[in-house]
Amino acid sequence: QLQLVESGGGLAQPGESLTLSCTHSGFMPAIGWFRQAPGKEREWVSCISRSGMSTKYADVVKGRFTIIRDSVKNTVYLTMNSLRPEDTALYYCAADRVANIEYCAHTAVEYASWGQGTQVTVSP
Repeated sequence: QLQLVESGGGLAQPGESLTLSCTHSGFMPAIGWFRQAPGKEREWVSCISRSGMSTKYADVVKGRFTIIRDSVKNTVYLTMNSLRPEDTALYYCAADRVANIEYCAHTAVEYASWGQGTQVTVSP
C-alpha cells in the first residue's frame, strides 16, 4: 500500500478558501479526494489521473474546487474556493494504482490506500 499524508485543513468562514495537500510515497497513483460529514456517508469530491491531465469533480464542488498535482513533490493539491458550511467534513485522499494514466475513479472501492484525513470546518 502507498503511504498518503493529508494536510491543510482548518477553519474557514463562508466564502473563504483552503488548500488541502496529499503527499504520496513512490509510485505515481491516481488520487481521489473524498469527504465525510458527521452522520453522513462518505462522498467523492474530485480525482486526478496519474498523468495529471484528467480531472473530475462532483457537481456540488464543480467550479469552486480545483485539483492539481506536482509530480516532482509527489503531492496533489485540492484548492477549495467559495467555501460553504456544507463543505464541512473530514477530507481524505486516496490512491489508485490504475494502469491507465489518464483515468481516475469516483468510487471508493477502486482506491486501495487512504490517508488519515484532515478536518475542514466552514463556519461564520
